Amino acid sequence: MNLVQKIITAHLKAGEMTPGREIGLAIDQTLVHDATGQMALLQFEALGFSRIKTIRSLIYTDHNILQVGFENADDHAFLASAARKFGLYYSKTGNGICHQLNLERFAIPGQTLLGADSHTTTGGAVGELAIGAGGLDVAVAMGGLPFFLPLPEIMKIEISGRLAPWVTAKDVALKILNRLSVSGGRSRILEFTGEGLKNLSVTERATIANMSIETGAITAIFPSDENTRDFFRRQGRESDYQPLAADLEAVYDKEISLDLTDLEPLIAVPHSPDNVKKVSELAGLKVDQIAIGSCTNSSFQDLMTVAAILKGRKIPTHLSLVIAPGSRQVLSELAKRGALADLIAAGARIMEVACGFCNGVGQAPKTKGVSLRTSNRNFPGRSGTKTAELFLASPQTAAVSALNGFITDPRTFGPPIIISLPARFELDDALFVPPVPAEKTEAIIIERGPNIKPLPCFDPLSDTLEGEVMLVLGDNITTDDILPAGAHILALRSNIPAIANYIFSNLDPTYPARQKVTGPGFVVSGRNYGQGSSREHAALAPRYLGLRAVLAESFARICKANLVNFGILPLEFTDPAARWDIHPGQRLALTELDKLAAGSTLTVKNLTTGTPFKVKLDLSERQVSIVKAGGLLAQAAKNHLI
Repeated sequence: MNLVQKIITAHLKAGEMTPGREIGLAIDQTLVHDATGQMALLQFEALGFSRIKTIRSLIYTDHNILQVGFENADDHAFLASAARKFGLYYSKTGNGICHQLNLERFAIPGQTLLGADSHTTTGGAVGELAIGAGGLDVAVAMGGLPFFLPLPEIMKIEISGRLAPWVTAKDVALKILNRLSVSGGRSRILEFTGEGLKNLSVTERATIANMSIETGAITAIFPSDENTRDFFRRQGRESDYQPLAADLEAVYDKEISLDLTDLEPLIAVPHSPDNVKKVSELAGLKVDQIAIGSCTNSSFQDLMTVAAILKGRKIPTHLSLVIAPGSRQVLSELAKRGALADLIAAGARIMEVACGFCNGVGQAPKTKGVSLRTSNRNFPGRSGTKTAELFLASPQTAAVSALNGFITDPRTFGPPIIISLPARFELDDALFVPPVPAEKTEAIIIERGPNIKPLPCFDPLSDTLEGEVMLVLGDNITTDDILPAGAHILALRSNIPAIANYIFSNLDPTYPARQKVTGPGFVVSGRNYGQGSSREHAALAPRYLGLRAVLAESFARICKANLVNFGILPLEFTDPAARWDIHPGQRLALTELDKLAAGSTLTVKNLTTGTPFKVKLDLSERQVSIVKAGGLLAQAAKNHLI
C-alpha cells in the first residue's frame, strides 16, 4: 500500500476502499481557531455533545487578534470557556499560528487531523493525514463520529535531486502549482516520495504541504523518516516519532516527478497562486510593501535566514517591511540569538505572532500598492485593499528584494545563507491551557457576550424550488470572493445576521439586500466554485440570506461539503455550455425534489426563456438526506440527536 492507504485503512469506520465512493474516517485530532471555532463550538453544543471524544482537540486564537472593539474579546472569552467546558486545549493569543504550533507541539505520524482551516494540510509534513474541513464537520468529528469524504485518488510526486543555492521549498510549492493549477489536485491527495526527500527538512516539507491546498488537493503527505525524527528530537518529543512510508511496490492513481536541481526562484503574480513566473523575469519591479510570515513561511529557519540577509543593512525609505514570526517559540529563539535586533535595525516592523496580514488583519497596502508576501494566497482584496497587487515568493526572495526596494533574484545576493538549528528548542508551553478534567466541568458557564449570536435554523428542502438567478459568476470563484477577508468582517464570524451583509460584496455589493427580499435564489458559476479557505460562512451566510442552490461546472471539495451541510444544493451542469444562456434576473425552477437520490440528473426549467437544461447532483445518499433535511443540524434535530 501507499502511505495514504495505510492511514486510511487504519482509520476506516464506514464505506469501502472503492475509488470515488464515500468513506468515513475516525479522527484522532481536531483543530479550530478564532475565525472558525465560534461556529464549530456552537454547533458542537447544538448537536448535544458534552465532551470531546478525540484523542486531542485544540482551539487556537491566531486570526481574530486585532481588538479594536468588544467583538474579538467576546469571541476569545467564549472559546476559552467552551474549551474548559468541553475538554479542549486552548492556545492563548500571542502563542502563535495554529499550523506552526500544531506542527511543533502536537502533529503525530500516522494520526488523522481534521481542522477547520484549509491549511491544516501543513501536518502532512510529518506523515500525518491532515485535512481541512468546514467547522460543522469538525464539530461532528470532535463528538467522535466519522468524517466523510469520497475515497481520493493518490497522486505520487517523486522528488529527486537537491535544491540549488537560493532556491527554496516555496519555489517547489509554486512549481507544483504551476504544473497542476488551482484545480489540478481536486479529489486527490498528493503523496511525496523519492530520494530527494532526504534533502528536505520538515520545515521545508511543511511549506510544500501547506500550499498543496492551493492546487485543490485534499491534502499532501510526506513519509515519516529520519528527517522527521530529527525534527521531533529538536522539539523534545522524539517519543512521538514513528517511521512510516509507502511500500516499495505501492501503486498510485497518477504519478509525476520533480527534480529539485532544475528549479530556480519563482514568484506568483496577481491574482492567483498558480500564476507563476521566474523571479528573474520580474526583477526591477518596484515594491511598496514586503510582508514576511504566515503559516507558510514563518519558521525559525525562515526568519533566521531573513535576519542574516538583513543584518547590518537598511531597507529603502519608501518601503514598508513587516515580519510576523509563526510562534512564540520562533520569536523567543530569534531574540536569544540577536536576530530580532538585526531585523529591527534593518528597519523591519515586528508584528504579533499571528496570521495578521495574510488574512487581511492589518498591514493593508496603499491604493494600487505592490506587496510582496511569503503567504499562500494572492486573491483580489485579500490584503484588505481591493486594488493592491499581491506577489508571493520565498523569504529569501522577499528579504533580498527588501534591501533593494524592488523585486530581486536572490541569487544575486552572494553566497547562500546556512542556518544551524538548535540541538533542542527551548520549550515553553505556558500559553497552552490544558483541558479541565470532566468531573470538574459541570459548574463551568460558557461566556456569551453580545457578539455571540444563536445559530440560525433552516427549513427542509421543498419538493419544488423556484427562484431568481441572483449572480452569474466565472471560474475559480474563491471563498474570499464569497465572503471577503479583513479585520472588520472577521470580527463578525460568530454573528451570522451581521456577517451576511458582506456576502459577495467584493463582486456585487447589492447582493445581500437583493437576496433578502427575493426569496429563494440561485447563483450560477463556472469551474472550481469555492476554492480557497475552509470558511463555512461562505455557505452558511448565503443560506441565511435565502440562497438555495449553486449551479456550477464543478466545486472545490470543502465548499461543496459546506453547501450540503447547510442545505444548499450543489448542482453541476451536464453540458457546461448551458451556463452561458443563464443571466441575472431570470427565474429557474426545479420540481420533484422529493425524489432526489445520489447521482440524480435533474431538469432545470428556465421560466424566463422557456429553455430547460440538465444538472447532476454528485452526492452520496448520506449527503442527499442532509440537503433534504435542510442541513446537517436540521437533520440531527429531526433524528433527535439534538
